[in-house]
Amino acid sequence: MYRIASTLVVLGLVAGTIYAQAQPAAPKQPTPSGAALRAPLVEFEMMTWVEMKKALEQGKTTALVYNGGTEQRGPQNVTGGHNLMARATVRAIALKLGNAIAAPVLPYSPNNASPEMPGTIGLTTELFAQINEHVAEQLIKNGFKNVVLMSDHGAGQKELKEVAQKLDQKYSSQGIRVVYCDEVYQKAQDDFDQWCKDHGYGYGGHANISDTSEMIYLGGQTGYVRMALLKTAVGDPVPPPGQRAEKKINNGITGDARRASAELGKRYFDMKVDYAVRQIRQLLPETTKPAGGR
Repeated sequence: MYRIASTLVVLGLVAGTIYAQAQPAAPKQPTPSGAALRAPLVEFEMMTWVEMKKALEQGKTTALVYNGGTEQRGPQNVTGGHNLMARATVRAIALKLGNAIAAPVLPYSPNNASPEMPGTIGLTTELFAQINEHVAEQLIKNGFKNVVLMSDHGAGQKELKEVAQKLDQKYSSQGIRVVYCDEVYQKAQDDFDQWCKDHGYGYGGHANISDTSEMIYLGGQTGYVRMALLKTAVGDPVPPPGQRAEKKINNGITGDARRASAELGKRYFDMKVDYAVRQIRQLLPETTKPAGGR
């Protein structure tokens, strides 16, 4: 009798285990993405209109228009690199200024697609200028008193400067400013290249050590950079100032990105943010104090 009872218990336990394994697992509750949880809110596209109106009333009246770009970035970097870097950079600038909102990053720049190295979606310089002009005026209609134009891409810098000058002249009499911040791109790039040169690193132009390092820092573990290809990330030689790169390897890289790292990327990223904040405060000395007068 004891053996029969024991057998029945064991069979019951086995049956229970089999039944439990056969049941569908309880659905996992969705976890909010990191972007949805980031605070404080400084991204235009992540705010409701009520939150936007409140932010404007509280003094966040500077809009940051940061242009990205979609283009081939060598074999190792994803084509949306400009946009990925731009989103992180403009958010950091807005947070450091304290009274700014980051407009949606514009994902296209003056460029042209090529079947030889597919991955680029470009605009004409005229269309690029028109889009930035219209976006700036739309932000003014939303209630922003200052608009700052910037870009993560070389082509189009001249057009942004011209658009800013045109709109600043049009609106300044109404107490509205439109300015162009160039140091986030050219000065930061030049100074970082010089630092790399002084410290024995490679430097260069497109998809180089600065681009690749920044992308590793921001998303090297989440797919921004094909890390396995880093050891072969060397391209055409760096051209002399004012000259175009000599096409020898022609893989989309100008310079040598093999020693790119997250540490270098952080240095470059921080430099861009610091340069932009400093210049914007110089351009808008009375209107870029942090909200609340701090």
